[in-house]
Amino acid sequence: MLDLTYRPRRLRTSAAMRSLVRETSLSVEDLIYPIFVVPGEGVREPIESLPGQYHLSVDEAVKMAKEVHALGILGVEIFGIPTYKDEQGSSAWDMNQPVQQAIASIRKEVPELVVVGDVCLCQYTSTGHCGCVEDHEVLNDETLPLLAKVAVSQAQAGAQIVAPSDMMDGRVSAIRTALDEAGFTNVTIMSYAAKYASAYYGPFRDAVHSAPEFGDRKGYQMDPANRLEALREIELDIREGADIIMIKPALSYLDIVREARDNFDMPLAVYNVSGEYAMVKTAAAQGLIDEKRIVLETLTSMKRAGAKIIITYHAIDVARWLR
Repeated sequence: MLDLTYRPRRLRTSAAMRSLVRETSLSVEDLIYPIFVVPGEGVREPIESLPGQYHLSVDEAVKMAKEVHALGILGVEIFGIPTYKDEQGSSAWDMNQPVQQAIASIRKEVPELVVVGDVCLCQYTSTGHCGCVEDHEVLNDETLPLLAKVAVSQAQAGAQIVAPSDMMDGRVSAIRTALDEAGFTNVTIMSYAAKYASAYYGPFRDAVHSAPEFGDRKGYQMDPANRLEALREIELDIREGADIIMIKPALSYLDIVREARDNFDMPLAVYNVSGEYAMVKTAAAQGLIDEKRIVLETLTSMKRAGAKIIITYHAIDVARWLR
């Protein structure tokens, strides 16, 4: 006989036993659901690159927000397509544009829901870049006051959280200062602190028509090969006033998530991005995977790595499955 005093399999003998000793749990309260708003009324158009997601007019976005809230999801993040674009991206802070209108309407109709505004310019500039451009160079310092205007406009609309995703140096400080000066001291900043120049963003850029007109975003988003740089970026954003830090993408950067959890005592979010979502949906549609099992396993891995908040297009499905 083998001398097996400790047998790990004893704790796996039944579903109840496995639940009793489970180290990591996934909850509907961990989730934020992204919503894409567009001009018009009564618009609910499927997004081909993101199966199961829709372009929604403001009235339809409110309906979606009510559904999300009824499922127990605590927050939504608003992205949008404006009615016009220019070199500065001025539609990004226009209070009459779909994003600001959606934020205001959702806050009015679903006041218990946390509404996050995405602070960036790429969806609003004629260049498709996240900042001011001169001679094909994205200018850092000149972009900061514009990002601050976006954040303040979203706070004025009612966003409880603003989430700068541009990766300009110093943008958290500029936004915190502008929010405080405008009287929005209680508006939270969830910083895309370590946002990598990833190939996983393709379906999202198609959804919001934000592909760069020239070049790429490697000059301001992080090199996927770098680990220590992520820790420096996170530390800078915390010093500048970030309340929540985010790693994006999630799945290919779980090592960064773990390092962030181990090194910083701050709320930690991840973005389960469009490419990750689309690959699962495509494989599931072909019968190659069990969608429910693989999604729950994937999101649990993000929690296990250290994330508390998960922004995911799977949120509605996951909320129903967890019920």
